[in-house]
This record gives sequence, structure tokens and C-alpha cells, in this order.
Amino acid sequence: MNIPLLDRSNYLKGLFITAKLDKELSQKEKDILKKISDKLGFASDFFNETVKSLLTNKYIKEEPITFSDKEIAKSFLQDAVKLACANNLVTDAEIKWLKNTAEVNQLNDQIVDKELKVFKESPKSFFGRDFALFSII
Repeated sequence: MNIPLLDRSNYLKGLFITAKLDKELSQKEKDILKKISDKLGFASDFFNETVKSLLTNKYIKEEPITFSDKEIAKSFLQDAVKLACANNLVTDAEIKWLKNTAEVNQLNDQIVDKELKVFKESPKSFFGRDFALFSII
């Protein structure tokens, strides 16, 4: 699938928001963000600057992200849940934001609960999976 530039940008922005919501940024989260940033075609210097100021950047608005295609939105939610679980601290703020993002993309917000359940049942295999983005790009 050819993902439009705006959706690529929103995908990464949404992951940055997800990482920011619990007010900490682990190395595992940075690694996930970097892998996806690279796959989406963003420059390393952009990524490094954004990560460096992520937790203090008040200009990253935490509004739900809208995508042009439901398949992209579904992929995003799967990857965002994986990112939220990376530091073993999934907050109510993260869950609420992800569910709101599902709703603005006309997806059932239960997709978030489903992905969280998969993680709780088998966290090791959850992180062994490729990112959902990789299957649509």
C-alpha cells in the first residue's frame, strides 16, 4: 500500500504522542520509534531532535489522529499498543487516547482492548512480532 505523506507523518506523530502520555521514554520505546521512523522515511536528525525534546515539547498536540484509510488506522493502533506496552506501564491516559483515535477513524475502540489482551497473554511473542506497519507498507 502506498501510504500518503500526511498519513506517514500522522503515524509517527501518533506514536510520539503515545510514548509521551505516560511521561517517560524508555530505550525500548526509542528503539521502536526509530525503527518505524526509518521505515516511514524520516531523517535521523529529525527523529533525534524530536525524541530529545519529546517529554517537554508542549507543541505536540495530544488530539486523536485521523487517517485517510481504516487499514492504516488499524495498523497504527496495533503498533501504538505495542509501543505503549514496551515499558510495561500502560496508563489510563494512553488507553483513553488510543480508544479516541479508534473512534475518530470509525473503528471499534475494542481493538485497543483486544491488542492489550494479546500482550497480557503472551508478552514475549507480542514483541517478537513485526510491526503492523511493515505488512502494509
